[in-house]
Amino acid sequence: MKASQIYEALTHFTKEKLPAFIWGPPGIGKSSIVKQIAHDHGYDFVDLRLSLLDPTDLKGIPFFDKEKSEAVWASPDFLPKAKDSKGILFLDEINTAAPSVQASAYQLVLDRKVGDYELPEGWSIIAAGNRENDRGVTYRMPPPLANRFVHLEMDVDFEDWKNWAFESGIDASVIGYLNFDKSKLFAFDPAKNERSFPTPRSWEYVHKILHSKLSETLLHEAIGGTIGKENSIDFLAFRKVMHKLPDIKAIVKGEITEIEAEDTKVLFALCAGLVNHLKRSLDKKEIDKVLSFSFSLPSEFAIMLVKDMQKSKLPVENTPHWEAWVRQFSYLLA
Repeated sequence: MKASQIYEALTHFTKEKLPAFIWGPPGIGKSSIVKQIAHDHGYDFVDLRLSLLDPTDLKGIPFFDKEKSEAVWASPDFLPKAKDSKGILFLDEINTAAPSVQASAYQLVLDRKVGDYELPEGWSIIAAGNRENDRGVTYRMPPPLANRFVHLEMDVDFEDWKNWAFESGIDASVIGYLNFDKSKLFAFDPAKNERSFPTPRSWEYVHKILHSKLSETLLHEAIGGTIGKENSIDFLAFRKVMHKLPDIKAIVKGEITEIEAEDTKVLFALCAGLVNHLKRSLDKKEIDKVLSFSFSLPSEFAIMLVKDMQKSKLPVENTPHWEAWVRQFSYLLA
């Protein structure tokens, strides 16, 4: 399932209080989706790593209650307690926890209680973990625990990621490069013992490195330590193409109305840069200038540019040049 489909499914599951388990390789954004759902719906969010707990940490420590003359369980303070609260209890990397800890989660997942603790009515449970063939430290999930979840397999989808990247303001060079070579968005090979490899998460790190004002002499080592040295060389070579781009501000002002570029790397980078600029400005006149400029692009790039503008929720359909653009490229859109 794509990230957008996982988001939609989990949104419904949280309303119905259905426990769900997201499976997928490392670095593809499993936890980010759950956090986003909590943020978008105003839910509280508790990220619980069972691999860091002992069985008694979840169930609580028993002590003797003199008034009741019986042993009771002191529930941990990291579990939500307010009865009128609403939230998501996220059990991340649950299958990396020791079997004894997983066993202590049985009752919490199915009956929504463990020991003397009971999960408030407004809370739902979502878990996530890497697959057994991802070379991570995992334990086979016991069938009784597995049967307590709705299992969802998450895949990497470039268009989904690109929509998120534009929305999040990811650097145009990252978006342009991955548009040029989509295979580099996720290149994790469990058979290789690599410390650094491209994933959606590591590309977000690359964006942050680029905006950290790190010196150019250190960029290769830093980015190589994030996506791998060979990928770093290729990406930084692509970034040099950015210097060949026409002035984006001149394009959105209408001062540059056409471009003669045969290098597809330049065109990929230019389209990403234009959308990133328009996302920040939201100026309808600039949107129309870019739409007019797209007539000078090769047809496949004109369509890609406008589709990215639409996916970024830019009001391109309300611009003066929209009808002319549709007439020009309608045969390719059919």
